[in-house]
Amino acid sequence: MTTKSVQPVIAANEGAVVRPSREQALEAVRTLIAWAGDNPDRAGLIDTPKRVVDAYGEWFDGYDADAAKELSRTFEDVTGYDDMVILKEIEVESHCEHHLAPFLGKAWVAYIPGEKVVGISKLARVVEIFARRLQNQETLTNDIIDAIEEHLQPKGVAVMVDAAHQCMTTRGVHHRHVTTVTTRFTGVFKNDNALVERFLKLARG
Repeated sequence: MTTKSVQPVIAANEGAVVRPSREQALEAVRTLIAWAGDNPDRAGLIDTPKRVVDAYGEWFDGYDADAAKELSRTFEDVTGYDDMVILKEIEVESHCEHHLAPFLGKAWVAYIPGEKVVGISKLARVVEIFARRLQNQETLTNDIIDAIEEHLQPKGVAVMVDAAHQCMTTRGVHHRHVTTVTTRFTGVFKNDNALVERFLKLARG
């Protein structure tokens, strides 16, 4: 997968989508409030469209960020280090593409360097960039790992995401204590069960 930089035109799987104006977005929120059965012009709701649009700008600012840029500054002097680099419990705040409902949890990211390493904060930023888009958890897991694979060329990458989906906890089946775990392993992780077990032990420890 090639990491895309998303600017005024949003790159979608089915083609380019041009962003509506802010006023169109505000009107869409007013319409949804009215559809829900309330009056968008009453005192308590009059400023809600502005707040929602501002919140969307924050929740989905991953569309305006570029994971490739975050991973572009690498370091080749690792003094012979050839073991696992792992970041534990990176906060995940995302929204599912099916209901626009939040899913919240944590991610664990590990890689074994090849010839390049990257600042650890950049890995957390990559998780954040992809999380702040509409998707499912499987796609989020894949996007994180594909970006690291493409730009660092490591010996292997491991990613685990554990999240609670509010489309499941607050509607539908209403199972409030269920979380979803997704994992993916590449390179040396894929063919070394002991290495995977070590990653999982470190992640859960």
